[in-house]
Amino acid sequence: MLDADPNNTMVMFGLAKECEKSGEHAAVIELLENYLAKADDEGNAYGVLANAYSLSGDRAKAIETYKKGIDVSMAHGHPSMANEYRITLDLDFAD
Repeated sequence: MLDADPNNTMVMFGLAKECEKSGEHAAVIELLENYLAKADDEGNAYGVLANAYSLSGDRAKAIETYKKGIDVSMAHGHPSMANEYRITLDLDFAD
């Protein structure tokens, strides 16, 4: 489906979620970076992307992405999502 419509953000996000399930972190990162360049996400994609960065060993990019996810979630009225990302940063990324 993505081959037929490479700008279909809904398909990109869905495919990224499927890749997440199968542990294909590089594919998740590629798909969601492309998705976020084209879509006005409300925060969920940032959590998935940050987790993929974390699991692929890119701690700095994971932290940066969670922080961006906090800002975006708050801007779209999702404080519980933003708080979830804050807790993840505090528990999993504290120095």
